Amino acid sequence: MSESMEKRSNKRILIGEVVSDKCDKTIVVRVETMVKHPLFGKYVRRRKKFMAHDAANECKIGDKVEIIESRPLSRQKRWQLQRVLEKAV
Repeated sequence: MSESMEKRSNKRILIGEVVSDKCDKTIVVRVETMVKHPLFGKYVRRRKKFMAHDAANECKIGDKVEIIESRPLSRQKRWQLQRVLEKAV
């Protein structure tokens, strides 16, 4: 298929670090963003945790991963593992 015919996705993609893999087929990913403080102008580090579906249970704590938005899979899971960018040492 040519690139013009290829369908583009509007789903968000985030990059973060796996902080928990205790649940079956689920990982918890911490995503860091830098936000400029409205008054002082200093950049502040914001962290948020997302639960993501890991069907193959391939991720371990410390891995750097890319997750993509998906339909609700459970009460808290709305993300899926897209790929592992970097394995933990």
